[in-house]
Amino acid sequence: MAARTVLVEADGGSRGNPGPAGYGAVLRDPATGEVLAERSEAIGTATNNVAEYRGLIAGLAAAAELGADEVEVRMDSKLVVEQMCGRWQIKHPGLRPLAAEAAQLVGRFTAVRFSWIPRDRNTHADALANAAMDAAAASGVATPTVEPPRVVEPPRRLGGPEPAGGGAAEVAARAESPGADLTSAPVSWEPRPSFTATRLVLVRHGETEYTEQGRYSGRGDIPLSSKGQAQVRATAARVAALAPNTVAVVSSPLSRCIATAEAIAAAVGDLPVRRDDGLIECDFGAWEGRTFAEVREGWAGELDAWLASTRVAPPDGESFAAVAERCDRAVRRLLDAYPGQTVVVVSHVSPIKLMLRDALAATDSFLHRLYLDAAGVSVLDRWPDGGVAVRSINETAHLADL
Repeated sequence: MAARTVLVEADGGSRGNPGPAGYGAVLRDPATGEVLAERSEAIGTATNNVAEYRGLIAGLAAAAELGADEVEVRMDSKLVVEQMCGRWQIKHPGLRPLAAEAAQLVGRFTAVRFSWIPRDRNTHADALANAAMDAAAASGVATPTVEPPRVVEPPRRLGGPEPAGGGAAEVAARAESPGADLTSAPVSWEPRPSFTATRLVLVRHGETEYTEQGRYSGRGDIPLSSKGQAQVRATAARVAALAPNTVAVVSSPLSRCIATAEAIAAAVGDLPVRRDDGLIECDFGAWEGRTFAEVREGWAGELDAWLASTRVAPPDGESFAAVAERCDRAVRRLLDAYPGQTVVVVSHVSPIKLMLRDALAATDSFLHRLYLDAAGVSVLDRWPDGGVAVRSINETAHLADL
């Protein structure tokens, strides 16, 4: 029987730090996004970090109640994520018992993965936490406070999920020790060794007629234009020089990507092209094939709402939040299948932007500020411990003569 995975989104906060505090946790089916359970509680007077840990604990306990085997935890608290992964020290004594309690809950599951997400991608849990803070403020019930932890936080290296596993055991064992150093590797400005990373060479497909005409191009299977075919030949030569040790070429199933991927696969050693539906472009629904101006004229309100939130989908289409979920799963499959190797990923503008947003731990505004050319190349490294290095974005020098 397949293991049951539950997604936990958790948050907590206080008004005053310390002040009236509360937490919220949402449990979802990671495949459908369906809400399976909610937890929230006012906890009197506490700090932000105490409330965030309480939200994590409530979410893990609820996942256990649901009979989950594996858990994906997503929080906008970098401190909690890094401490639970064992990379940051827990210097304040008021947080150590909470970290130990969370680690004991982690041990009840086969696997637990922690990811940091921007606050605007954690809105459901944030709303629950705010409602709990309102209740705490209204009750006027005071509890002993915990001063904000005085922690000098090192630069964050995590851009993706982190398996808890042995890290949780370290947290549980060391949280009781005031002098414990919970970092799993020294904090350093030195570049990490690239040979231990999985290198993802992200390639946007070559140009199509829709690209040139400024039209929404999602699930429609639009072929490469003549210019796009020339771009693909140049890109294949560039990728072969950039990544001669490529072991796999993985592509969106749409023909504009397949044609791009096949040219690259031939250039790097006649590799087969593997298709992954998780890399397909966003479904733009009613906007498919329409120009940007036509959509602005016909769906002004819907367009404004879509631009304002990644959780809003075009009419009859797909939200960027949904695209991000499936792209994240696709990347995890690649990391599992090709550890320490180089993989070329041929996809579309939206999936590649979302991968780069998450790798850089950026906010959603990044999506509207980053420009990706057709047949542009970006490179990022992912390490087994969750470390990320973005090495280049939208390389286009190979297209200069076209």
